[in-house]
Parts: sequence; C-alpha cells; structure tokens
Amino acid sequence: MLYKRSNQLFVEANEVIPGGVNSPVRAFKAVGGTPIFVKEAKGAYLYDEDGNKYIDYINSWGPMILGHAYEPVVSAVIEKAKKGTSFGTPTELETKIAALAVSMVPNIDKIRFVSSGTEACMSAIRLARGFTKREKIIKFSGCYHGHSDSFLIAAGSGASTFGVPNSPGVTAGTAKDTLLAKYNDIDNVKQLFEANKGEIAALIIEPVAGNMGCIPPKKDFLKQLREVCSENGALLVFDEVMTGFRLARGGAQELYQVKADIVCFGKVIGGGLPVGAFAARNEIMNYLSPLGPVYQAGTLSGNPLAMAAGYEMLKALQEDQEIFKRLEDKTAYLEKGIRKVLQDNQVVFTINRVGSMISVHFDANPVYDFETAKNGDNDHFKKFFHDLLAKGIYIAPSAYETWFITDALTYEDLDYTIQVIQEVTAK
Repeated sequence: MLYKRSNQLFVEANEVIPGGVNSPVRAFKAVGGTPIFVKEAKGAYLYDEDGNKYIDYINSWGPMILGHAYEPVVSAVIEKAKKGTSFGTPTELETKIAALAVSMVPNIDKIRFVSSGTEACMSAIRLARGFTKREKIIKFSGCYHGHSDSFLIAAGSGASTFGVPNSPGVTAGTAKDTLLAKYNDIDNVKQLFEANKGEIAALIIEPVAGNMGCIPPKKDFLKQLREVCSENGALLVFDEVMTGFRLARGGAQELYQVKADIVCFGKVIGGGLPVGAFAARNEIMNYLSPLGPVYQAGTLSGNPLAMAAGYEMLKALQEDQEIFKRLEDKTAYLEKGIRKVLQDNQVVFTINRVGSMISVHFDANPVYDFETAKNGDNDHFKKFFHDLLAKGIYIAPSAYETWFITDALTYEDLDYTIQVIQEVTAK
C-alpha cells in the first residue's frame, strides 16, 4: 500500500501538534513507521487519505460496537445539531439517557455524565475519597484509568512501598497516596490493606484489563476484591470505560456477578462522541455537589450532541436481544481461526479473550498481569502489525492494547483476516 498522503500529513502535523498526534499511541512509536491518516469510516472499515481500505479491529478504541457511522446515531446527532450544539443548561435528554443507563446496569441508582473516561475515573476517585474521608487508593500495574495525576504511578518493591511518579509533572505528594498492586494477585492486595489499615479510600481496577492486551481476571479474583474492600471499609471502583455496555448490557458487573461501589463508563456510552460517566448507589452519589460536599463540574458535561449519540447507542443495545451473542460468536470464530493458523505455522503465542475483546501475545506462557504481558516478543509483533496493515487489516499499533470487535464485521471479513494471518506467519 502507498501512504504518500498520510506521510505528508504527518510531517505537517508535527509542525503544530506535539508528536503529530493528540493521543500518543496514534503516533506508531511502538511499532515504527508513519501513522495512517483516516479520511472516513463506515461499518467495519476505515478509509485513509490515500484511498486505502482497512478492516478495523480498533473501532475508535471500543465505542463503535455497532460499526462506524451507525445510522441511528448519525441521524440523532444531525437532528440535535440543528437545534443547537451546546446550552449549558439541563436538557430532557440527559434524564432519558441517565434513566436508560441506570436500568441497564446493576447496582447503580444515579449517574453523572462527563466528557471523557479520564474525567470519569478522576471524579470517581475524588468522590470515593470524600465519601470515606480517606486519602490513599490502590491501582493495579498495567491498568490505565486515564492521565489524571493519581493514576500515572509506578512503584518500588515491597507491599507497603508508596508510589513514585512515572510521568514528569506528577508530584511526589500526589504519588504517595497511590499504592500499586499486582493484577490477579489477591495476596498482594491483602498485604497493601494490612500495611495501610484504615487509610485506603478505594481500590480501582479494570475488571477486564485492556491496556496490557486483553487480560481476564482469574477465577474469583473480582469477588475476592469485593470481600477485601468490604472488610476494610474501602470502596471498590470498576473502571468499565472499555467493558461497560460491551461485555454485557450491564458490563462486567453483570458478567462476573460482582457488585462495585462506583462504576466508570466511557467509549460505548457516548456512541463515538466524547462522553464519560460515573455511577453508584444513592448513598454515594448524593455526596456529590450540588447535593453534597464533593465538587465536580464541566461546561460540556451532558452536551446535547453527545447525549443524543449515547442514547441511540444504548437504546440499540437494549433492544437487540441477540447483539451480545453475535459479538461473542464472531470473536470466538476469529479466535479459533487465528489459533489454528498460528499453531499450524508453529508460531509461539497466547490468545486472551473475553466477549468481544481479544488480543494475541507472542509468548507461549499464560499472560495474566503486566509483568507477563511484557514477556511477549515485541519485534515479532511489530512485523505482524505492519504485515497486516499492508494487507488492509488495522489492529492496535501496540502489543499492549486489546482488539475490539464490532457487530458490523461479516464472516467474510473474519475469514479474510484469518487468511492474511496465515499468509504473513507462514513466511
């Protein structure tokens, strides 16, 4: 494929945008080469500025669960835009989508809309701290909750070691209140609680990790987290920015039958527009301004265009009784095909999948946390990525990201993808 126009656009972008992109992973730093500049998308396909067509396995990092330019969402946004794009006042539509979301997700009474998943997670942690009157939080290595200061933390060895910043601009004072745990290691979590008795406000986790590849929770791990949080008076926060309304109508809470205290949403809930949200039972949400003392605000929160897109998306998922079965079937079909091809070609690999989230790790050993995810053959992945891209298949430009499957994919698309993987791994 030729990328002449994309190459030129990337040169121009670097003159006025740091690194030429507005979100780092888009720059292809992890895989090398020049990012493609997309001109338009429809259904399961992307079309770049050079006229190349790609089968899309990223789907805007998750929200396009029903495909790009999904007609009911597009029509709703167009009609709403004709009546004004922002008011800074309450609208009836905000109540409609809030009521719909609350009806779909277990264990929540109220929800507040914001403009991004980062903002949702940041606000959820502030609410948890205000509600519990404690300051420390636990997060997991390899879980990404946005770029808020509290979450950009690495840690030294030892269960009680305070976090240290791993991004300039994050203060040591902020970092000391974030404790880092090992994903899928309940004993490590218990050690942190024991070493910080009565000080931990909340534990935040991606119930299915998506930022170290797709990594499922081990059996009963989430239930054990629920128990240890309850025993220690800490709130369990599920970051369902990826999993919410994707793995099931009620997200990971429904799938794993575990009740979180606060749930964060993004991606699917906005139908492709910038939307985030956080939700909880009345007791917690009523602690939020203007009812309670914990302040949170946003000029574009509940934006009418975003609410219109999100409402149509959630309504479609609510009304389509077969949608999650179709997504499961298609992703399982893809997994089976890739698995056979890689085995036949004697490629060292592990595949992780939950519902319509899937990732291929080029390592023979199980991948269950960030450390095991880092053992993959990244040089192999870089070649794999570019070989697929050249054949019109777009996967995440990083070995540490999950693929997101859309219902717009046909079985012909899946067969072609499997065929291409057969060709590029047989070399």
